[in-house]
Amino acid sequence: MDLHKKYHLRRVINACGKMTHLGGAIVLPEIAAAAAESMHHFFELDELQDAAGRIISEASGAESGCVTACTAAGITLSVAASMTGNDLAKVYQLPDTEGMVSRVLIQKGHCVNYGQPVTQAIRLAGARPVEVGVVNRCSETELRHELERGLVAAIVHVESHHTVRFGWVPLPRVTALAHEYGVPVIVDGAAQDLRLRELIGDGADIVISSAHKFLCSTTGGVVAGRKDLIDAVYLQNRGIGRPMKAGKEAIIGAMAALEYRAQQDMTAWTAQQDRKVQRILDDLSSVQGLTLGIDPDPNGCPFSRAKLTPDHDTTGHTAQSLSDALAEGDPTVVARSHHADEGYIYLDAIEMTDDDIDIACQRVQEILRAT
Repeated sequence: MDLHKKYHLRRVINACGKMTHLGGAIVLPEIAAAAAESMHHFFELDELQDAAGRIISEASGAESGCVTACTAAGITLSVAASMTGNDLAKVYQLPDTEGMVSRVLIQKGHCVNYGQPVTQAIRLAGARPVEVGVVNRCSETELRHELERGLVAAIVHVESHHTVRFGWVPLPRVTALAHEYGVPVIVDGAAQDLRLRELIGDGADIVISSAHKFLCSTTGGVVAGRKDLIDAVYLQNRGIGRPMKAGKEAIIGAMAALEYRAQQDMTAWTAQQDRKVQRILDDLSSVQGLTLGIDPDPNGCPFSRAKLTPDHDTTGHTAQSLSDALAEGDPTVVARSHHADEGYIYLDAIEMTDDDIDIACQRVQEILRAT
């Protein structure tokens, strides 16, 4: 079935990466088959979540795990869990936090917007986010000061390219400080499932990743961490978590994705991404006024992206106007333009086929040679 034709939708060449606004990832056949099979059956969802918890534990090195509707839901529910523990009366009370410890610390340079402000995800649980430091500097002294003031339910730490990339306290030091005061650390690792075991190893009490990014699954949030906290996260389904619950297809999809990852040849996967990036560079090497480069993933995941920096005097285009021109027409080519105001864009090849690369590069050539 041609869904684009049936519903009059433009085709998308995804040169942006694992982005929620583009539908996450192409679900791998093995994972899609498992999720589709789940549609034909009933399950005791508590049993299904227990099974998911065992698989998440094996994949991450954490004590336990569960699946939520998405990472954003996982952040809110993890914050809620840090305030209520496994006290059902407190779960029912939220988002009213009267009488609860409800201050949640976050470094100011981590107060990002990933489609919604992360501070709003904290507030949705009824907690009060406390921004520590300034946008380009947060010190251990400032974190310790807020911890010593008390009434801290958790620290939320964001691992993302969206954060300020300097002047902040790294995760291992955050967890060490927090644990001195008995405070849990919740990590927003939405696109960091490739680093899940590393982040748990850094001492995080909860790490939330998206099932629908590099795991290439159906939409869902993979929550890994301390068993008591995971139990409290799941208990929120009887309170504010009810509209954030994961369905059977999300849970089965996440389980199948983690099992697939366990046997995946990541060295071969990285080589495949490198090959596609080099193909982009080769295809665009003859374009005058276009500087090309390769940048590794800023969070340390094992892949790189093709960097395109157009010279306006030669090409007549800025990075932003190139991105805008690529987005026109059908198919639309959606570039990774987070840094367009700095003069460059990326073509992220992870979700691109060789045919997609050919079309995208042809469009770049047509746009930059038209002036």
